[in-house]
This record gives sequence, C-alpha cells and structure tokens, in this order.
Amino acid sequence: MLSRRFAFLDHPGPLAFAHRGGAAEGAENSIAAFERALRLGYTYLETDVHATSDGVLVAFHDHTLDRVTDQRGRISELPYRAVRQARIGGVYEIPLLEDLLGTWPETRFNIDVKEAAAIAPLAEAIRRTASHDRICLTSFSDERLVLARAAIGKNVCSALGPRGVAALRAAAATSGYGRLLARLSRAGVPCAQVPVGFRGLRVATGRLVRTAHAIGMQVHVWTVNDAARMERLLDLGVDGIMTDNVTGLREVLERRSLWHPGRMAA
Repeated sequence: MLSRRFAFLDHPGPLAFAHRGGAAEGAENSIAAFERALRLGYTYLETDVHATSDGVLVAFHDHTLDRVTDQRGRISELPYRAVRQARIGGVYEIPLLEDLLGTWPETRFNIDVKEAAAIAPLAEAIRRTASHDRICLTSFSDERLVLARAAIGKNVCSALGPRGVAALRAAAATSGYGRLLARLSRAGVPCAQVPVGFRGLRVATGRLVRTAHAIGMQVHVWTVNDAARMERLLDLGVDGIMTDNVTGLREVLERRSLWHPGRMAA
C-alpha cells in the first residue's frame, strides 16, 4: 500500500480535470479557457508543456502551431519571440506555464511533459513559483517521466507511465501478479491516468479500478466528453475524470452531489 500522501490529490473526489482548460468550449490551452474553467468551479486544470528553441516553457498541446493558431512551425525549432506572435484561434496568446502557476496559486495543474527539452525549464518554473505540491506529472514516455521526477524532486506527484499502466492492466486482467503490484506500490506513484480504451481494448474497467485501489492508487480517466460515459465511470468508482466538456462534467457531478467547486467559482 502507498503510505505517502500527496497534497495534489488532497481534495474531495472524484477529481474534475479541465482538459486543456475545456477544449470543447473553445480556445484550448488559452488563458481564456482556463479562466472559464475556474469560474465554473474547477480546481484542477490539465495542460501540456513544450520548450521553445531558446528554452522558454509554453503551455500548449501540439508539437506544432499549425492546428490551433494563425502561425506555423514546430515549437521546439522556433525561438520564443516567434512563438509569442502566434494566436490561438487568431485571438489568444500562448501562455507561459510559469504565468499560469503564478496567476492562480491555489489551482492544481496536471502537466503532460511532451518533450525532454521541456524538463529543465519546467523544474525551474516549479521552483520559482513554489508549486511543487500542486502539480502532477504525466507523459506518454516512461523515460521522460523518470527524468522529470529526478529534476523536480522524488516526492513530486506523478502518474504511471505507459509501462506502469500496462502492468496495472495485466494485474487486473489475471491472477498471479502480486509481485508486480508490490513493485508498483513501492514505486510511490499515487495515480494511474488511463484512457477509456486503447486500440479496441477496454482499459478503464471495474477490475482495473479495484486493483489500483487495493494498492492505494487513484484512477483518473481521460478524455471523457459524453455524460453517459461519465456516469458509467463514476459507477465503477474512478477517482477522477478529465474532460473537454467542462460544463457537462460539472452537471453530472452536481446531479450526484459530488461537485466541489473551487474558490474562483462564479
């Protein structure tokens, strides 16, 4: 069983994450989107980080500017003076992660580390804003997660990487994985952030949730935009849901008397 407590997870559940600030409602990863989610009562914001060619850390999902801004190019190959000219939806600047952390000192950020070059500026932004206890690291790369944990500090909250999720799913699917579960527990990672399914296979199952809970690990599911699916996942006992549909998730949780708005709620 996990014995360490993480301040990031110390909030009445299930946790509601505004994925990219609520991408379905416009201007993903913009200050406007994050403010909208906070006014709705969200305490948890999900975002991604990239570093520009000169090491400036921006909160942005894609590797390139092409899809959601009026500029083009790969962020890691552009200096910040070029990236700062881009406008999300032709209107909004791409925010710096440090500005987000500093602007909302009580808000918690789930941060997907998209490239290894983002790790050093991320560690520095967290240090300067004293936000160690209100971030959770995640990544689709186990190697990046290891490097990020080492750079930021071994006690930082983080989610399982792809190999850990695969191991948890294997342990949930069959017996005989007690040693593997013990290893996951000793790793000190307090949450598994998983998709509903992957390549036709169900991932967020009742057995996976029960297996994770048996070793003290939370399960957060991404990215869930349909109200009926939110309801089914909550029935399974998941500990958090990430959504682009921030209004819809709030309504589902309100119906269940499970909505716990943050201080910025309008």
